[in-house]
Amino acid sequence: MIYLMYNMKYGREVLAKIPVTVHGGQAWKIGGIEDYSHNLNPFGPPGCLAEIIALATDGVDHYPDDSCADLKSVISRSLSLKEQNIVIGAGSSEIIRNFPNAFMDRGDRVMISNPSFAEYSQQCRIIGADIKYNELTASEDFRLDQIKLASSYGGLKALYICNPNNPTGRIEPRDKILDIVGECGDEGILVFLDETLLELVKGHENISCMRYVNKYDNLVVAGSLTKSFAIPGIRIGYGVSSPHLVEEMDKVRMTWNVGHIEQNVGRVLLSEHMDHVTKAASVMAEESERMHSELDDMGFPVGNVSDSFFYFCSLEEIGMNGSEFQRLMLRDGIMVRDCSSFGKRFEPYVRFSVKDRERNDMFLRAVENTIRSAE
Repeated sequence: MIYLMYNMKYGREVLAKIPVTVHGGQAWKIGGIEDYSHNLNPFGPPGCLAEIIALATDGVDHYPDDSCADLKSVISRSLSLKEQNIVIGAGSSEIIRNFPNAFMDRGDRVMISNPSFAEYSQQCRIIGADIKYNELTASEDFRLDQIKLASSYGGLKALYICNPNNPTGRIEPRDKILDIVGECGDEGILVFLDETLLELVKGHENISCMRYVNKYDNLVVAGSLTKSFAIPGIRIGYGVSSPHLVEEMDKVRMTWNVGHIEQNVGRVLLSEHMDHVTKAASVMAEESERMHSELDDMGFPVGNVSDSFFYFCSLEEIGMNGSEFQRLMLRDGIMVRDCSSFGKRFEPYVRFSVKDRERNDMFLRAVENTIRSAE
């Protein structure tokens, strides 16, 4: 009782109303389960990762380079940007955290699509920002309505865009994104663009806006190695933006935020093993078409073909909700994402990723068994 009273006395009022965020990728806690609830490279980390990590331990007897100079150098060359355009984070989650910490005050208004990645709202709430939601709808295939967005720009400090959007899997073309960024710039609105899932999409080079950050001084783009190289246990992310915005984000970054091992692992993966990512993107693009066709044939309400490598589906047509479908799929050793955490209207929805041929066949058999059991 004394401890609870102490917390109530000294805790921040804004934190009392903030729930813990819910994420996918939890099948490792169960064991013996194929996890379709996360959006990682289906081939796992490169086979040489253990060797890369072992070599990276040389130098852990001193503090890591706080500037992450070598890692920034590799990223800058790959994007044809300057190192001053880059800020490094302990995963893109730190970039997501540092953005509102650098640019928002209590009471600032931000717009976030719903559904979208929960951490945007979480970190804005911690600052005390007011959130206005742009409700995405199934009738519009969960795509951004540019005219609707523009009518809501008044009084905004920042707009969040996730591309491809998590959990819907929808991708907006580069021209549309840059049009929105330009409109926001005219209104003095910052744009946070999350591209952490984009590298696993075939043809992502023609969609990414990272190379345009010097043209639009209100744009911050987040990237990550987590999904591309299937290394969520090694936290390496980055943001790219104009130098003056990077400088502000560096002010709120924790000192030595990315360790010596992580910096070296990131440098080697990005400079020597991007073929691992390219292969996965190509395989998943082909498998997505096949999975969609087979799911549709068996009567599963799969909707339109995914723009990316994961699906967001309502199960109302087959009389199920997400939690029930997740439970039944687990009987066949498959974990999908129950999307009820995105809000009550998404209780009928599930999200699942695309993998390689063999495991996708397992997934398809499990779906067929689950549909039959519900009849």
